[in-house]
Amino acid sequence: MASAAVDFYQNSFAHLREELLWINHLLYEYIRTMRAVAPYQKFDKFSGFYISDEEIEQIIQHPAFLNEEVSPGLDSANIPQKTSLSGLRQKIDRKMEESLRREVYLPLAEIRRRFGLSGFEYHALLLSLAPQVDNRYEKIYAYLQNDLNKKIPGVNLLLDLLCGPDKEERFSYLNFFHPHAALLRFGLVETLPGEAGPSVSLQYLKADPRLVYCALLNNAPDPRLKPFLEFFPPIDRDGVVIAEDLKTRVQKLFHAALKNSTSQDHSAILHFYGRPGSGKKILLRALCSEAEIPLCVVNLRRLLHQRDSFRENIQLILREGILQPCAIAFDISEGPENQEAEQSLLLADLIREIHETGWLAFLIGEKPLSLPGLDLTEICPIEVPAPDYQQQNVLWQMFLQREAENCAAEISHLTARFDLTGGQIASAVSQARQSARVRDPENPRVTLPDLVAASRVQSQPRLSHLARKITPNYRWNDLVLPREPLQQLRELANQVKYRHRVMNEWGFAGKLSLGKGINALFAGQSGTGKTMAAEVIANELGLDLYKIDLSAVVSKYIGETEKNLNRIFNEAEHSNAILFFDEADALLGKRSEVKDAHDRYANIEIAYLLQKMEEYEGITILASNLRKNIDEAFTRRIRFIIEFPFPEEEHRRRIWKGIWPRETRLEPGVDLNFMARQFELAGGNIRNIALAAAFFAADNGQAVGMKHLILAAKREFQKMGKLCEKADFGEYYELL
Repeated sequence: MASAAVDFYQNSFAHLREELLWINHLLYEYIRTMRAVAPYQKFDKFSGFYISDEEIEQIIQHPAFLNEEVSPGLDSANIPQKTSLSGLRQKIDRKMEESLRREVYLPLAEIRRRFGLSGFEYHALLLSLAPQVDNRYEKIYAYLQNDLNKKIPGVNLLLDLLCGPDKEERFSYLNFFHPHAALLRFGLVETLPGEAGPSVSLQYLKADPRLVYCALLNNAPDPRLKPFLEFFPPIDRDGVVIAEDLKTRVQKLFHAALKNSTSQDHSAILHFYGRPGSGKKILLRALCSEAEIPLCVVNLRRLLHQRDSFRENIQLILREGILQPCAIAFDISEGPENQEAEQSLLLADLIREIHETGWLAFLIGEKPLSLPGLDLTEICPIEVPAPDYQQQNVLWQMFLQREAENCAAEISHLTARFDLTGGQIASAVSQARQSARVRDPENPRVTLPDLVAASRVQSQPRLSHLARKITPNYRWNDLVLPREPLQQLRELANQVKYRHRVMNEWGFAGKLSLGKGINALFAGQSGTGKTMAAEVIANELGLDLYKIDLSAVVSKYIGETEKNLNRIFNEAEHSNAILFFDEADALLGKRSEVKDAHDRYANIEIAYLLQKMEEYEGITILASNLRKNIDEAFTRRIRFIIEFPFPEEEHRRRIWKGIWPRETRLEPGVDLNFMARQFELAGGNIRNIALAAAFFAADNGQAVGMKHLILAAKREFQKMGKLCEKADFGEYYELL
């Protein structure tokens, strides 16, 4: 004979209704038993001050109370009114098992399975949940507990309803209400103390609202956690651009972590660290795709604003991971700054909670952990490196999609100039598309300038007040220098253009542990074009230029100079920006014989600057007025040393002719040859004279003439502390 088909629940509400029907039978039998022991009496004059037996009788005698109408598919005829409690319970449990086998989603059954609730705990949860889905239970509970205000079940009532007459069984079940037992540890129920104090048996239980809504098929995250959580759907493994060996190794570690979370074994927590945007979240999302669960990232910085409830919030977050379900990633790079002792304690609490909960949780950050007092054996560090040159090419093509078919050269141009992570590349492409849309809404075509501008925004360092960003305006034709230094400047720019080819494609990166960046020394008198040359290079390469005045960085307090230098290089890390250190003579003088502590620390400062320059993979330019003051140890470790000579007459003439904007009118009689021949000035002084002459002419409402130039030259001489003699001005002296 063929076996009869096993009944099952076709939806979650059918299951909830039948669980409430079981509660109804349970309460009905308990009330009947209680009535048999102590028959009720009527007290009409106290009506309204207590719940009468008649009210309860009306509720439990209602036809719907013991045989609730159920959803289609549930055969209510199979549940006669007088069905035994044990038989009804067994039938519900069998139907739950069959429904789960058929992959029918039953929230209450999932809660029981995921939190590992015993039968008693599950039934206690149902009884504490009932008043929040049907207010009739509030009146029944108040009646059974002989108190109008006690509308939720107390521990004593739950024991009376769910335990047999065995006293030992009753005592053992009290352990289910311990703070470390599942109901309270996961916050499934909230305990409210009774009038007699915090006695266990006199506490009252209320189901957490998050569980109530979950039972009603609303699985939205707990609203208390909304400011701290961000959910990401899983993605395909092919969307992760990292080395295949790392991808395979991480996949094995993830499988082990997933297995341990289901068995609740104690194991080290995986800590993914690396540069922001290197793909830690993307990698975790790809791993989550195999478990078919999303990833939830926790903003730890926001969480720490509520430090008094930090541990409670962590428990709620881990509970959320079980309820969703989802993997949890705690971003510890968002933790407290410069507070290592406090951060160590918080992380210790976090790790303890993760182990106690046993759910799938990870740490993500920027650097490996090295906090005092933290047990690092609890943590398994995994570095996610930033994409290399080839991987950046793949990422650009991936994010540009169809646009990449026609811009292979542009991608090569971008990877040669910018060292961006996958996150930065994605943001740059999005910003470039927005720029193209603003420029031409009907035909938004992304161009190389759009991508370069967006890449510059992504690579901009967050430099402190010690640096000032300069917008480069000068180009090669503005720079007037002899052939040799001009050629050296072009060679410097070319090394930046082809750095990725030499370092990565030709393998030189594997030969160099340091010195992968480019450093240069610009030496020459003030005004000879050192800053202009830095602007030209920045303009040519499309990079940001930051000017740092070393005289402001150097401090008389021991150790402060190194802190300032470290702050600058750390903030500029991976930006590929040009760091232009002006007034380098303030630090780069010849190392002195150590006669006292200050001499020793001055030499340490010089060595520290050299170290940071070698570690920095961008461009570092030092500007000095007097090369002879530079220590030879520096010149051996500088890749380019470019002399900016004082301009000869020929170069001064070119500067005079090129200094004027096209919009500026000059009188026909302006003798620029005389100005170049007569006044031996650097380019910076010539610029000052031209600008002052333009203001004199504007004040007179005229074009710029010789009288304006001669007067401006006199003012520049006075500013320089030179005497203005008749011989200096020649035939134009009378114009003064």
